[in-house]
Amino acid sequence: MSDEVAAFQALKMRLPGIWSALASDPDYEHTSVIVPSLSVNQEELSKVTGAGYYEERLLFALIRLRNPNARLIYVTSQPVHPDIIEYYLDMLEGVPTQHARQRLHVLSVCDSSARPLTEKVLERPRFLKRLRGLVDNPDHAYLTCYNSTALERSLAVALDLPLNGIDPDLLKHGTKSGNRRIFEEAGVSYPAGSEDLRSEDDIVDALLDLGRRRPDAHRAVVKLNEGFGGEGNGIFEYPGSRDDRSAVRAALRRLSWTSNTETSDSFLRKFDMMGGIVEEMVSASEIRSPSVQMRISPDGHPSLVSSHEQVLGGTTGQSYLGCRFPADGAYRDLLLREAAKIGRVLADKGVIGRFAIDFLVGREQSADWFVSAIEINLRMGGTTPPFHALEFLTGGRLDPSSGLFACPDGQTKYYNATDNLKSPTYRGLLPEDLFEIIARHGLGYRNSTGTGVLFHMIGALSQYGKLGMTCIANSPEDAQSLFDRTVRILDNETNNDSHGVQAPLLDRYLTME
Repeated sequence: MSDEVAAFQALKMRLPGIWSALASDPDYEHTSVIVPSLSVNQEELSKVTGAGYYEERLLFALIRLRNPNARLIYVTSQPVHPDIIEYYLDMLEGVPTQHARQRLHVLSVCDSSARPLTEKVLERPRFLKRLRGLVDNPDHAYLTCYNSTALERSLAVALDLPLNGIDPDLLKHGTKSGNRRIFEEAGVSYPAGSEDLRSEDDIVDALLDLGRRRPDAHRAVVKLNEGFGGEGNGIFEYPGSRDDRSAVRAALRRLSWTSNTETSDSFLRKFDMMGGIVEEMVSASEIRSPSVQMRISPDGHPSLVSSHEQVLGGTTGQSYLGCRFPADGAYRDLLLREAAKIGRVLADKGVIGRFAIDFLVGREQSADWFVSAIEINLRMGGTTPPFHALEFLTGGRLDPSSGLFACPDGQTKYYNATDNLKSPTYRGLLPEDLFEIIARHGLGYRNSTGTGVLFHMIGALSQYGKLGMTCIANSPEDAQSLFDRTVRILDNETNNDSHGVQAPLLDRYLTME
């Protein structure tokens, strides 16, 4: 065991005590260091519009400063507009903004290069020294990142802080191949297919085998082991001669992807590097894509966090666009039971931290719903910020037996959320322009009602015309109505008419049934 790995393991021993104190004492004095690095394959990440601004997604955590004894350090690649910081601090009901600001440090490495933020921090020893100096008491502090890799392990050791996340040595369980092994061990249903593939020949063999096992299957999905957000998935259409090796190989060269920049050569090159899987594309007359979010605490206890209906789109229908909370009650209990099985297996393997399990549910006409596990994301994802923002804003909690969220006054809450609301006409809107629109139309979240819109990724607006939002309401219908109203207001303010009836936009994808 290397010195770094040994030091990392020793730091992990601090985390259960901190976790227990946070759970039992709302005024526990501690420091949270957040480095929201997207330490994923940068070639795949480059397909995501405004990817650099996804570092702003965790700014909802500033609401932690509601605890008068909490300190928070937030690190980004590029400086965050000061008005965005004020926007979140203004939501701290009962806490003077000035008091919260004194306990907050927002730092930037001033480096917009397309590399993981953690890598940028580690290569700046003076910055690291300043960061360490801001941590008042390392024994009462911890590190939070978007995902965990060897880079985050190095950062945890360099800062002398435990990482609130998965041990990088366990990341094999989070690959697409590892996911299928976990599903098998948990005894949950998952698509027919093959894992641990390393080459084009392996893919062809797996497609031929799947074609024989599933003679009625028309399509399959070829997935990179380390793809995310659907960007590493290629859709395969079986040729007429599904048992003809040459025909299957030719069809493999006609994969379709969400990204219009992907090619067969580049995809297969990445497949050779990462490996991956082939699996049947599950189909039914009615099909949906819910997810379940879970957390395994440092003491090894798995627990439910939330469930969502995911909204997928793009040319292949594989890209994550947004979500509704909670998942449909018609099959929510079934989802939670299947997720619990997976959570127990992961906990037994030593996994801690947040993760999400994607499912497909389907049925034929009025038959019963079936559930198929698709993948496990051993990291934060698109559904993480909206739910935890709801928790921090309302002080409520999820009822694990029903999967519903209730405020302290008993009011049940619902929301529609997206990271991907965008339009060319939104480009040029500065944060102060957005905040003016919010104030003029009364869109902001209100503590008095526990309803309203929380915006995020605001920094991406001016350059990319893109932002995220969570529309919180007291019913599914009201959440949809608030979502629609917000889109209409932004469109009207920017003279945009592209989100009309014919546009394949989120306000239509998110319509409740």
